[in-house]
Amino acid sequence: DKSELLEGKVDWRGRIATKDKHGGQGPSTLILGTFACENMASFVLGVTLVTYFNGVMHYDVADAATQVTNYSGASYILTVLVAILADTYIGRFTAVLVSCWIEFLGLGLLAFQAHYPKYKPPICNILDPTSNCEKVDGKNAALLYVALYLVALGSAGIKSSLPSHGADQFDDKDKKEAIQMSSFFNWLLLAVCLGGSISTTFIVWIQEHKGWDWGFFVSTLAMFLGAIIFCVGLPWYRIFVIKGSSAITEIFQVYVAAIRNRHLQLPQDSSDLYEIDEDREASIPAEFLPHTDTYKFLDKAAIIQTSQQQYENPIDPWRLCRVTQVENAKILLSMIPVFCCTIIMTLCLAQLQTFSIQQGYTMDTRITNSFHIPPASLPIIPIVFLIIIIPVYDQIIVPILRKFTGIPTGITYLQRVGVGLVLSAISMTAASILEVKRKQVARDNNMLDAIPGLQPLPISVFWLSIQFFIFGIADMFTYVGLLEFFYSQAPKELKSVSSCFLWTSMSIGYFLSSIVVKVVNKATKNVTNSGGWLVGNNFNRNHLNLFYLMLAMLSCLNFVVYLVVARKYKYRVQKSVGGQDDSRVHALKDQNSFSIFTRQE
Repeated sequence: DKSELLEGKVDWRGRIATKDKHGGQGPSTLILGTFACENMASFVLGVTLVTYFNGVMHYDVADAATQVTNYSGASYILTVLVAILADTYIGRFTAVLVSCWIEFLGLGLLAFQAHYPKYKPPICNILDPTSNCEKVDGKNAALLYVALYLVALGSAGIKSSLPSHGADQFDDKDKKEAIQMSSFFNWLLLAVCLGGSISTTFIVWIQEHKGWDWGFFVSTLAMFLGAIIFCVGLPWYRIFVIKGSSAITEIFQVYVAAIRNRHLQLPQDSSDLYEIDEDREASIPAEFLPHTDTYKFLDKAAIIQTSQQQYENPIDPWRLCRVTQVENAKILLSMIPVFCCTIIMTLCLAQLQTFSIQQGYTMDTRITNSFHIPPASLPIIPIVFLIIIIPVYDQIIVPILRKFTGIPTGITYLQRVGVGLVLSAISMTAASILEVKRKQVARDNNMLDAIPGLQPLPISVFWLSIQFFIFGIADMFTYVGLLEFFYSQAPKELKSVSSCFLWTSMSIGYFLSSIVVKVVNKATKNVTNSGGWLVGNNFNRNHLNLFYLMLAMLSCLNFVVYLVVARKYKYRVQKSVGGQDDSRVHALKDQNSFSIFTRQE
């Protein structure tokens, strides 16, 4: 019934949303447009900020890379804070709306600082060994960081709440809309790619030829456009109703109650554990999960003591929790190992966004005699491929796989993540091999001390596209798979927070990158002539190839751990009031354990 009322979702006026008037593919397309504009505005920062910090603000390359990874890490870690606010107090729609304008303000401040010389250090070529460049400091440094971290905060809000708000436009209990929601996550990556393609070509070209101020200004306009597109969809959105009490708090209550009841004996029959009466509470929108035998120590949170036998009495939620509440805590706990196994992939991504871009400045960037590709535009290669392959994957490959597996997404979420982890290891291996080749060209041509940009090596920058291409495909599998995995497995009150598992994983990866670079430099200080594998601005005399090889080996070890984690993971089985099985999870309900490279039974 197209006029069916949607439980737990309202329109912008607070009236119960209906299928025929609210949500679906139309409003979700506007949400995708907003995400594309946000990525158009911010994607360029990930690939050019190292150059901006190095060439304009006069940080050396290693410090510039650290500043950029710190910014990226902060952007992702802030998603947790915004997600909790969105799921608990202000709602996902409001969180996205406010975040759009915060990011708009931050980008505007970056454009303002880049335009006026008095807010920047004097012009100086930091790559010239004879120059003595002044590094940004004082009020100008404060302005730089305020602007940059406003962008980080705004971007965090959009990343944490926009995917969940988009998925809220679909009813996962409706088979047709469940498949549409799966496609939405694929199209979400396509939106990222479309925005990223414009960002890494048009905006990078503007920065290279018109100046940093114009580049940041165009990013500001893109964010403004994204905010307007998002507001246009307001009358047609399905807006999730927040409870006003934190679902995170309910998870903590389970752990506190389990600790307080640690001396109690678990009943032999799990049906003796506390749960509200499903038939008696059928009139309220309640979620029910069956009891599982994992993490049994948490079951003690649901032990009914003698004083609690009468349900009419006020129940202390910090001493007695529902079975469903306990099962939600178990699900989040079981997701943590999967979360941890994706951190190394982001550690590898951080190197492609920093050191690989700087490698490009030492190479021949010519496409023709009169046209040069900026190294910061190299990510366009995997992006273009993804723009082509994502529709093919979603419209052709997934339906074919669905026929064989019976799974709405074609393959399981964890299978998809595993493929991406393998590809990331291959990408780092390719990066190491290429760096050996690049240094050999520098050595053969007596150009070990060549100045990047002014004296390019006789090797095409397009060699770098191999590692970018492989990692781009890894992105399609791992990051989209993780978003869908976390969204599908998390309690409905924690959908935004669940998205933050991905962003937090990326945040830790970026922060870990900063730490790893410093540790590697310190550990190799006395064993290399350059004073460390990654020390200084001369890539021809450091040992970036060994660093990439180390990351490749670390990625392989990480994948072995992931295989163990994935085989042990048990998907949730969710049942709504009245005994209806969640159709989206139903295809996975019989799974106890699986091999990520075999068909799921």
